[in-house]
Amino acid sequence: MRLRKTDVVDEALRFLDAEGLDQLTMRKLGAALNVQGGALYRHFPNKEALLDAVADRIVEGIGDPLPDVPWLDQLRILGGRLRGALLGRRDGARVVAGTFAPGANTIIGSDVAVQVLCRAGLPPAQAGWAGFALFYYVLGHAIEEQAQLRLPPEHDWRVRTERLDVQVSPQYAAALDALAGTDPAERFAFGLDLFLEGLRHLRTTRPPQPA
Repeated sequence: MRLRKTDVVDEALRFLDAEGLDQLTMRKLGAALNVQGGALYRHFPNKEALLDAVADRIVEGIGDPLPDVPWLDQLRILGGRLRGALLGRRDGARVVAGTFAPGANTIIGSDVAVQVLCRAGLPPAQAGWAGFALFYYVLGHAIEEQAQLRLPPEHDWRVRTERLDVQVSPQYAAALDALAGTDPAERFAFGLDLFLEGLRHLRTTRPPQPA
């Protein structure tokens, strides 16, 4: 059967979930597909091009229609969708962070965010900056979450800080306890709320813009 581009991306995603990003090579992927490595290069000239396609598949669905709710809630939904997509694949956040050629799904998701922000009254340039900042907050948080999943228990933040034998303030120790002992989803929601509150303030301190 003729090898299709979608077959290569599908297998790359399966390999990613099973082995992780660091183990993914064109040679290993070709072996998993039972084809010579050269067959992959007919679809992707290099590993970077393959990862671009994989990244775009990971974020598929981010730009699906949003419910008719206030604009801040729409952005909260977008942020949650993106986090869920990134965490849904092993090393998904690293894959997306390492790509610089946006695909169709990436563009659609970004377009939806810009439209929401423009409807809220921001000019397109500022909406673009705000959407970029939102996506990179989510991306950074997801990278941290997935990195922590790979660490053994003895690499807990609290344990590593104690091993450094650094004197810290009681306030910092309490903050570290809260960070180390909190559900990552709760920390994510807190940070997202902070970001959205900043956008709400920005929106209310500038006059509404024409649609």
